Amino acid sequence: MKVCTDACVLGAYANVVDSPVRILDIGTGTGLLALMAAQRNPEALIDAVEIDDAAYSQARENVGASPFAGRVRVIHSRIQNFQATLSRQETRIYDQILTNPPFYTNHLRSPDAAVNRALHTDDLPFSELVESVIRLLKPAGEWWVLLPPYEAKKLADSANESGLRPFRRLSIRHNSRKPIFRIITGFSFGADTVVDETLNIHEEDGRTYTAKFQTLLRDFYLIF
Repeated sequence: MKVCTDACVLGAYANVVDSPVRILDIGTGTGLLALMAAQRNPEALIDAVEIDDAAYSQARENVGASPFAGRVRVIHSRIQNFQATLSRQETRIYDQILTNPPFYTNHLRSPDAAVNRALHTDDLPFSELVESVIRLLKPAGEWWVLLPPYEAKKLADSANESGLRPFRRLSIRHNSRKPIFRIITGFSFGADTVVDETLNIHEEDGRTYTAKFQTLLRDFYLIF
């Protein structure tokens, strides 16, 4: 799966600059989120986990060709099996976790197994994703997730049962006349209030990028 606009918004919006030392990208794909985090935070050490063989190889190639290769580690693993330890006692080591997870459940399958893995929840059900985050995220850490609205609510309900609650939401629309098609949610343990924001990618003409979108993506889009 290639780079898409909403994933770029996640990479630019998620909090990776308030002194996090260790960041985890679950299902890194091409390595986009890991590389954006490395660009935004020059001190961060980033682990990028990917299950798909071809995507893992592409992420390694992209990271190796970047200026951030010394700080980004690409790992070939299912997140359910991934073990990250600094010591025998310490397993919850990440300050920030970024996830652009698969979300389709009952949709028609593609003949391409890699596409199915990227889009469908068979290999990473929400319950197992939440379990993995709880196992790896520091008690004061943050988890940032990109999903369509219906799936975002399902994930929030699942996470809430484990004490992970939303503290920030960004609703994304193509323009002000279109419905919300993606939501970025920031979760933390024990959050009790939520800050809600909306981002329109384009003006009503459907072509001109909004000033808010340009400001958010200026460091990453060469056209601005």
